[in-house]
Amino acid sequence: DIRTMLRLRFGRLAMAAAPRGAARRTMATSYKKTVKQLTEADVKGKVVFLRADLNTPMTKEGEVKVTDDTRVVSSVPTIELLSSMGAKTVVTSHLGRPKGQVNERMRLAPVAECLSSHLDKDVKAVPDCIGESVESAVSDMVDGDVILLENLRFHKGETKCDEDFSEALAKSTGAEVYVNDAFGTAHRAHSSTYGVVSHIEGPAVAGLLLEKEIAFLSAAVDSPKRPFAAVVGGAKVSSKIPVLESLIEKCDKLLVSGGMKFTFFRSRGYSIGNSIVEEDCIETAKALEAKAKEKGVELLLPIDVVIADAFSNDANTKVVSVEEIPENWMGLDHGPATSKLYREALADCKTIVWNGPMGAFEMDKFANGTYDLAECLGELTESGALTIVGGGDSVAAVKKCGLGDKLTHISTGGGASLEMLEGKELPGVAALNDA
Repeated sequence: DIRTMLRLRFGRLAMAAAPRGAARRTMATSYKKTVKQLTEADVKGKVVFLRADLNTPMTKEGEVKVTDDTRVVSSVPTIELLSSMGAKTVVTSHLGRPKGQVNERMRLAPVAECLSSHLDKDVKAVPDCIGESVESAVSDMVDGDVILLENLRFHKGETKCDEDFSEALAKSTGAEVYVNDAFGTAHRAHSSTYGVVSHIEGPAVAGLLLEKEIAFLSAAVDSPKRPFAAVVGGAKVSSKIPVLESLIEKCDKLLVSGGMKFTFFRSRGYSIGNSIVEEDCIETAKALEAKAKEKGVELLLPIDVVIADAFSNDANTKVVSVEEIPENWMGLDHGPATSKLYREALADCKTIVWNGPMGAFEMDKFANGTYDLAECLGELTESGALTIVGGGDSVAAVKKCGLGDKLTHISTGGGASLEMLEGKELPGVAALNDA
């Protein structure tokens, strides 16, 4: 049956991701209770509060429609499993950042339509997430039904983890079981990911997607197959300091690029022209290099860069050594020699985690560094390496170059995956029952 099929499918994924040493700590086994451990008796005829991550891209003008259904599709297996066991599944999510106010373009009704098409069953969109409309919609449900409540963040209490709002979510739905399948918000202690749990008396468990995310990332964090490499990009060193420090403790090789490379170059005394730099992080960059050397970690920086005379796809460009960036030019990608160097450095690696693009990949002229890396990881995955991509921009880049299905795992949570790589416990995970 569908329940057995889903359990087998996702159970195998989790087991494949986690080596024996990590199994004791991943949610795939004995860390946190999961939806796969619930029986039909636990959920049949009961209201299940499911926190999903349906924060999908929408059209910016005209009729509001979902433009990328990736997160909707990712939520389907958990919903189908619950529905197949006779649960009354009340799906909740946020969409965008409405800042506690109703925003007509951030309503979840279009997402409910999208979800209906993937579930092949009607999913009613409820016009609020607390109050009489929710109570009425829940009272009309029969076993196996699915409804979607309105955008949680239309209420200020959601992001503040307000106690009254948390209680209202539980009371309005009458939930008896809690399932968190929203890895993308698991690092936030919000009402729907943390506060509501104490107001629901029944089991609080991880959904299939959350379990899978934890299993893959734990495989990298806890006991990776070595050599273990981390590739870190993005614009700012400041936003990645904790993860860089943590990775130096764990990995064998650390490859740095993106806009942050120029702060490292400045710390080495190189001229960087008009390239982005964080002056207050120059000493930090120097300290990170020193720490890597002390720990015996091979820290690699680019050896050439693609420079431009303007931040534009129409700009004049050329490739130069990292020590030869002229005044009034800016670096917007690493060059082909660096791509070759990084490919050689990664060739023997068995576990690779990638977070952040190598350059301004949104513009085709400066996308080659990012695309070359994605292609390299795709080839290494085919050869048996475990490759994990986390972070919104790097995920977008992988999808843009059509290599998403070539990598082992693409994380749905940027901030959450970063915090896991730092070794932090996520509030949305901590709130769940221990297995």
